[in-house]
Amino acid sequence: MAGPLAGFRVVDLSTMLTGPWATCMLGDQGADVIKVEVPGSGDHTRALGHRRGGLAANFLNLNRSKRSLTLNLKHPEGRAVLERLAAGADVFIQNFRPGVVERLGIAEPDIRRVAPQVVYLSISGFGERGPLADRPTYDPIVQALSGLTTIQAGSDHAKPRLIRTILPDKLTALAASQAVSAALLARERTGKGQHVRLSMLDTVLSFMWASDMGGLTFADQPVTHQEAASFIDLIYETRDGYMTVSTMSDKQWAGLCRAFGRPDMLEDPRFATPDLRDRNVNERLALIQEGLKTRTTAEWLEALEKEDVPCAPALTRHEVIGHPQVLASEILVEHEHPVAGRLRQTRVPARFEGTPPEAPRGAPRLGEHNDEIMAELGYSEPEIESLRASGALGGETESAD
Repeated sequence: MAGPLAGFRVVDLSTMLTGPWATCMLGDQGADVIKVEVPGSGDHTRALGHRRGGLAANFLNLNRSKRSLTLNLKHPEGRAVLERLAAGADVFIQNFRPGVVERLGIAEPDIRRVAPQVVYLSISGFGERGPLADRPTYDPIVQALSGLTTIQAGSDHAKPRLIRTILPDKLTALAASQAVSAALLARERTGKGQHVRLSMLDTVLSFMWASDMGGLTFADQPVTHQEAASFIDLIYETRDGYMTVSTMSDKQWAGLCRAFGRPDMLEDPRFATPDLRDRNVNERLALIQEGLKTRTTAEWLEALEKEDVPCAPALTRHEVIGHPQVLASEILVEHEHPVAGRLRQTRVPARFEGTPPEAPRGAPRLGEHNDEIMAELGYSEPEIESLRASGALGGETESAD
């Protein structure tokens, strides 16, 4: 394996999306990620949604660049295998509800006993304390509780709206992968591992505060009711479709007025400065929408790009994969999976000049690497068969159907 994280081993006990995508990113960057799953069923995402060859698209996208090991952690011998695996690991990641790892005997103190320098990451919905700490958590729950649905609605008085992608899950995965990298760097400098705790709620609040919580930033001068900046969306209708246009600076506003052939808009005192354009946002956006309806999206893109005005078409998912900029970036790659067939996925988004990672490896079948990993841990064939017979270890390659 190659990449900036080559040589690091990650033991991944996480399921669903947040933890698995975090460890997928680590694996894509070269880490040896061993996904520990329940024998016979595995990660719940194996059974969700669009599938081929017994593998779901979501699982394929969230769990590539990993190896699968199936262990029964309720069995003493299964826990013993996990401890031996953890003893040689750099990172241990779990996203069980608070209290579960303690009952299983794999909490941070248990793992640190056999792996003193390990980075142990605990991912939760709401953290370890508070009235909701032990509640089950999914993305819409965090969207609602964090205020994200109200921000999406635009106003405190409008009906809250979910963002139509699992944003809290994805943000937490990104924060988790960054936190693991930071903790590994700290360990390189201090020689000490640490317990890193991360909750979905904390991650989303931190994410929103940068730009959406300005009204609550000044603690002694809060804005009690947040109103929408405008009743008009920034996705505009054209003669044949939809697009967006953004004019932040005076130069960009002037360019839009020229593209529109509307010198009167440039001279209008309501729009003379950025502050005045914000104060008169509804009038300004209404004029833009009225103008954009008169020509096609392609015509407006050409006219606005000549004036260096930021703009883009609003593409469907099918249109995205064929857009010239997406093709030029080579972010989308195709490869053959031994079970699922031809796949289209994204490459590692960051391009490492000095430590380029290998192409991502396909997501594993359930228990695909059981014998391989057990042999690496020093178990003999008779010992492996004995563990399998006892129910501590899953089959050589299992079906999660």
